[in-house]
Amino acid sequence: ILGISSFYHDSAASIIVDNKILAAAQEERFTRIKHTPEFPKNSIIYCLEEAGLTLNELDAIVFYDKPLPKFERLLSTYYAVAPRGLLSFLKSMPVWTKEKIFFRKLLKDNLKEVDPNFNKKKAKILFSEHHLSHAASSFYVSNFNESAILTIDGVGEWCTASIAKGEEENIEFLKELYFPHSLGLLYSAFTYYLGFRVNSGEYKLMGLAPYGNPSAKETLSYISKIKEEIVDIKEDGSIFIHQNYFKYTTGNRMINSEKFESLFGLKLRNEEDQLQQSHCNLAFAIQQVTEEIVVLMAKEAKRLTNSNNLCLSGGVALNCVANGKIHDLGIFDNIYIQPASGDAGGALGCALAVNHMYYGLKRYYTDSYDLMHGSYLGPYYSAKEIHFVNRKFKAQTSQLEYPDLYSIVAKLLSEGNVIGWFQGRSEFGPRALGNRSILADPRNPEMQKKLNLKIKYREGFRPFAPSVLEEDYSMYFEDKLKSPYMLLVKNVKENIKLRVPENYSEMDYRDKLYTQRSLLQAITHVDFSARIQTVSKNTNPKYWNLINEFKKITGIGVLINTSFNVRGEPIVNTPEDAYKCFMSTEMDYLVINNFLYKKDQQSGQIERQIFKND
Repeated sequence: ILGISSFYHDSAASIIVDNKILAAAQEERFTRIKHTPEFPKNSIIYCLEEAGLTLNELDAIVFYDKPLPKFERLLSTYYAVAPRGLLSFLKSMPVWTKEKIFFRKLLKDNLKEVDPNFNKKKAKILFSEHHLSHAASSFYVSNFNESAILTIDGVGEWCTASIAKGEEENIEFLKELYFPHSLGLLYSAFTYYLGFRVNSGEYKLMGLAPYGNPSAKETLSYISKIKEEIVDIKEDGSIFIHQNYFKYTTGNRMINSEKFESLFGLKLRNEEDQLQQSHCNLAFAIQQVTEEIVVLMAKEAKRLTNSNNLCLSGGVALNCVANGKIHDLGIFDNIYIQPASGDAGGALGCALAVNHMYYGLKRYYTDSYDLMHGSYLGPYYSAKEIHFVNRKFKAQTSQLEYPDLYSIVAKLLSEGNVIGWFQGRSEFGPRALGNRSILADPRNPEMQKKLNLKIKYREGFRPFAPSVLEEDYSMYFEDKLKSPYMLLVKNVKENIKLRVPENYSEMDYRDKLYTQRSLLQAITHVDFSARIQTVSKNTNPKYWNLINEFKKITGIGVLINTSFNVRGEPIVNTPEDAYKCFMSTEMDYLVINNFLYKKDQQSGQIERQIFKND
C-alpha cells in the first residue's frame, strides 16, 4: 500500500508491505525545497525501490485527505463571507477545479510520470479523511491495543481537532471541532503577526515564548485580551474564534492586521525586524492560551474514552511544550506522539488506515517502543556513493573503523568542535534524531551562540535540544519518561541549574539569553526547560555509542543535537548535501558513515546560499 500526501505543504510518501512499514520520506529532502507542496515523485520512487515493487504491483494507492469535501468547505466559506474575498476566489477557481474536482485524474497523471508503465485503469485509488490519516499515523504504530486519540491541526476537510478511540484495528471518532474554529490556525495567526512564516515558523514562536515575562502586566494583559476578544474557550477544550480579527477564511491573509495592532498595540512585525520584549511577552501569552486549550482537550479525551493511553497527532502535536503539559497532568499512563505529526505523517497514516480498516489486516506489536523503527525510514547511502562524492569535490578524508570512530569523534566534541553527523537511513519527520544531525558539547556556554550565528545562520534566541542516553535521563531531567522523537519538554534538574539574578524573569530577552543558568548551558532554555531526545542502544546503536564515549571522556551522557541544515534549507538527505552544507558553514568536522572530514584539510569552497523559504 502506497500512501501519499501533497498539494498543500510537506509532501511525502510511504509504503507498507505485508503489514510492515518499509519506507517513508518527505519530498523536500530530494528537491531541496523546504515544505514543498509538489507531488512527491522522488519520495514515491524511493519507496517503490525500497520495497522492490512497481506501481502496478500495489494493492492500493491512498491519498491522505478527501479533495471534494475540502472543495465544499472552500466554496461554503467564500459564500459565507461574500463579497469579501471575491478576487481571491476568482484567482483560485481554476486551480481548485483542477486539484479538487478532477483530482483523481491529476493523481493518475502524476503517477504516470513516476512510472510510464503505470496502468491508470486498473489502479485502485483510495482516499482517507484527513483526521483519520493523522489519527491512524499515531495509533497504529503505537504499542497500544486501545487508546484515546487526540488530533489537532490547522484544518483538514472541515475538521480542525478531533477525539477518537482506537481499539485494535478500529478507530472511532467521538468528537470533532470544525473550521473556522481552529487552534492550529489561531497559533499560526500569531506566528504570522510576530513575523514568522505560517506552516514553518510555529516552532520559532514556541521557542520565543519562554523569553516572555510571565508576571509582567503587559503579558497578563495580552492573555486577557486573547481570551476575551479573540477566542472563547469551553470546558471541553472546544473553541470559538471571533472571525472579525482574521482573514484566513477569504484566503488572502491570516489576520486583520489593523484590528490586531489596535488590540495589542504592536505593529505587524516583518521577518527581519528587531525583536522587542513585547513580542516575547505576546509569544508567551499565546503559548499559554494554547497549552490551556490542549490540556482541556486532553482531559475531554480522557473523559470520553476512560483510556490510560493517549496518542497525539496533527501539526499542533509538534508543540512539545504543550505535550509536556499533558504529561504533567498524570491522567494518562502512556503517551505516544507520532514523530511526523504534520501533513507528511498523513502519507503514512492513510496507508495504515487502509491496511487495517479497509483490508482488515490484524495489527502486530513489537518489543521496541513502536513500529516506526526510530523514524529512520528514509534513504541509506553506501560507501560507493560516498566515494563518488569524495572524488567529485576532491574531498580529503580518512576512513575509520567504527569502534575507533566513536572515541575519536567524542574527543573532538569534548574539545569544543562542531560536527556534522551523517549515518544510516534519514529520519522521517521534522526532527533530526542522530542520523542527519549537527552535534556539539552542551557544557560550552558559548555553543548556543556559535551554533545559531555561525553554523545554522538563524535567530540567536533559538534553543537547542539535548540527546541523552536513555538510561541516564533521570540524572539530568525531571520526571521519568521516554522521548525518542524529541517531542516532550521537561525541566533540567535542580543540581544542573545555576543561580541566576533575582530579577531574572524581568530581564530583557537579550540579557536573559546569555545569562549563565545551567551546567549544560547550551541545551537549557531560558525557562530551565529542554526539548529532550532519549537515545536507545537498541534503536540507534551508533548514536548511543558516540554519546557513551563522550560520557567516558566528560562524565556527561548528553550531546547537543540539532538538524543538519542551515536556515531555510531542508535537512540534508545525501552525502553530497552533507558535504555542501559542511563546507558552506563554520562546522569543524564532518562524519559520513565512517568517513571523517576535517574542515581545514579541504581545498574547495562552496558558497553558502541564502534561503528565503524558512
